[in-house]
This record gives sequence, structure tokens and C-alpha cells, in this order.
Amino acid sequence: MNNYMYNQNQWRLDGRNFVAAYAHGDVNGDKVQDHIYLMGQKLEGNPYVTDITLVIQDGFSNQFYYIPLPTSQGYQPTIFLGDFTGNGIDDILLRINSGGSGGFGYFYLYSFVNNQFMLLFDYERFNEWYEYTVTYKDQYRVEIVNQTLQLSYLIDLSNRDSEYLAEIYNENGTLKQPLNGWVSGLNQLYPIDFDGNGVYELYALQRVAGRYNADQLGLIQTPLAFKNGSFTPFLNNQYAAVPGVKGG
Repeated sequence: MNNYMYNQNQWRLDGRNFVAAYAHGDVNGDKVQDHIYLMGQKLEGNPYVTDITLVIQDGFSNQFYYIPLPTSQGYQPTIFLGDFTGNGIDDILLRINSGGSGGFGYFYLYSFVNNQFMLLFDYERFNEWYEYTVTYKDQYRVEIVNQTLQLSYLIDLSNRDSEYLAEIYNENGTLKQPLNGWVSGLNQLYPIDFDGNGVYELYALQRVAGRYNADQLGLIQTPLAFKNGSFTPFLNNQYAAVPGVKGG
């Protein structure tokens, strides 16, 4: 990936440009603390941030590097620094809320070893890689199939509200008509050190929706570990969780 550099006076803070997030740590591996910023623009009184750019100041040379993000707008951008590859050098995890009704997020993970940007994780690639089907079945069941990993999950709807079930099923438990749901794009991405070895993994969450977006049937949970140059399911597995029902 190409590097971009600029002089400090090329980025001027004015009524719209501002520091949306900041962190410090050694991200290039020279044992000197670097300064990491997410710069952006917003109108006064509006929390929506546009033109979000990752900016790194080399702590040794004071040289600035920057890279515009592919998706560069949203709410509450944050930076998390941690070692995700096992080389002992901090990587840069960026998270931005979309603010949409689906609760989507925009997530990037960059390496900056030797002052060279490398994109390690891209939420759009993740969304494209995993393909799902969500199919309502007779007898109050929903089957989720991850076609990419060849994994299937079965959700029991029998404890859902009777009015909800009556809209979908006949009295004998058969479907009134074929019905499909969907698995959303990436909603949340968390850094977690699952095995306690000092190297972070990623924990990806995706909502399973039924008839409409607010009809949440469950949650797909995908732990991801960096291996052979990319993130793959940690321990080669993925999980589905269901929300609790009061009074069940």
C-alpha cells in the first residue's frame, strides 16, 4: 500500500477540521512512541464526521504520514492500538459508527511497520467473504447456513410471542408461506486476546434479522485470528447466539 506524507502546516485546524480521535504507541517498530490521529471535518453542532483520515506522526523523525479511509464518514470514530499479528508491534484498529438503523459499523485494521501502511482487515471484504441464507422452517424453526464455511445453525422460535408466530405459522406449525431473513453486514468488531498470549484477536458480531430489520432472531459471532497473512476463524469455528425472552 502506498504511503502518503505531508508537512504539519498542510493540515490546519479551522472551524471544520478537527482531531476526532487520538492514541499514542509504537506502531512502526522503532521503540519510540508515535502519535496516531483520526482527523476529520464536521459542521458545528453536528456529530457526523466526514473526510476522516488516518494520520501518523513518527515519534523519532516527526514526519507525518496519512491515508484517507475508503469509508471516511460516520459517527464517533475511535482508535485502538494493539498487536494483532504477533510481531510485538502495535497495529491500528479503527472503528466508525454508521448511525444507520441497521447498526452497521466501518472497521479497518492497519499495520505501520517500518513506516509502511498495510491493510490487515477491511469490513467490506469481510462482508463479501461470508455468504448466508436464513430460512424459516416448519415447526417454529429458522435455519441459518454459512455457505462459505459450510456451517448451519437452527433457531427455535417456539417461545416467541404468540401474535408473532400466528403471522407466520398455521395452527399446526406449518409455514403460511415461504419466508427468508438475512444476516447483516458487520455490526461490531472488538479486540480480544482470547488465549491470553498478548496477541489480540478480532471478535466480529452480525445481527440475524427475520421479517424486518428490528426483528432480531440472533447474533452470528465470529472470532478471528491473524494467520498466514489474513484473519480466519479462531479455532476454525463460528457461533450463533439467540436473545433471551422474558418469562420464558
